[in-house]
Amino acid sequence: MRIVVQRVKEASCVVDGIVTGKCDKGFLLFIGYNNNDTIKEQEKCLKKVLGLRIFEDENGKMNKSLKDIGGNILAISQFTLYADCKHGNRPSFTEAMEYNKANSMYLEFVEMVRKEGYHIETGVFGADMKISLLNDGPVTIILDTDNL
Repeated sequence: MRIVVQRVKEASCVVDGIVTGKCDKGFLLFIGYNNNDTIKEQEKCLKKVLGLRIFEDENGKMNKSLKDIGGNILAISQFTLYADCKHGNRPSFTEAMEYNKANSMYLEFVEMVRKEGYHIETGVFGADMKISLLNDGPVTIILDTDNL
């Protein structure tokens, strides 16, 4: 499982001209699954994401979590996080999880975040999404369960 975490002042997702999800100060998450991912990887990533202390405290140090600042989340599914560009210039996506299973995992992740008491909105799984964001910092963290 890979998650790209972007600290944002605001972010939104538009599909067919309609805003499907947005967030104010918080996290924009791009989430991708590979063929070997299970609930174990998902739980590990969730714990890490929600525990990240990447918001500034009163001294300007990255020391506050999403919960500390009352932030929220926009979660976007993104199978292209598993693009393999080792051979040629056209990416292969054979490591990306199959559509239906990945969709199920993604929806489960969103529910897990809600159960933790966070406000989360989403894009539309598999859709052509237009993502807008105002990155704060910029701060971008890449999490990969192979390295957690």
